[in-house]
Parts: sequence; structure tokens; C-alpha cells
Amino acid sequence: MFIREYQVKKRYERISKLKIKHSYYRSVSMIVLRCDNCDTEFERARGSMDPKRLNNNYFHVCKTCDSKKFAQKTGITRKQIWDMPASSNLDVSKI
Repeated sequence: MFIREYQVKKRYERISKLKIKHSYYRSVSMIVLRCDNCDTEFERARGSMDPKRLNNNYFHVCKTCDSKKFAQKTGITRKQIWDMPASSNLDVSKI
């Protein structure tokens, strides 16, 4: 689950050809996500993610969880929803 986005500004120093120190700044956009498997919050750099995945239409899994096992488990529940008859009175949002 996508929670928020923020900027981190880092300061670096480099030495020029004339041995003079120059400082410069780089800003990195960070994304805060909540794992859909274990509900812990984790961060990733925005540049390392596909821009299409920065919304709640996709599942997000942290590095400590097994993403392939999570994908298999969610695939089963999605298949159960699609195999349900149209005349059933069950609420799909609760499955």
C-alpha cells in the first residue's frame, strides 16, 4: 500500500583538479509503502520502482517477506472471486 513520498537531500564533497573542495547536493525521492503481507512500513527510492506501481492498484511486499509465496496466495483468492457465480449474495470486498 502506498503511503507517502518525501525528498531526502544529501550533501557530498568533491575535490577539483586544483585541489579545492566543493560541496554539492543531491535530492532523492523516497517512497513509504506498507507491506501487504506483514503490514510493516518500508522505504524505497522512487527511481528504483516503475512509476505505474506507485499506487494502491498493485501489491507491495517488503524484502523480509517471500514475494513469490505471497503472489501464489493472492492468486488463489483472486481465482475464487472470479469463479464465483454472478447470482451469489456474497460481498466481494470482504474476500
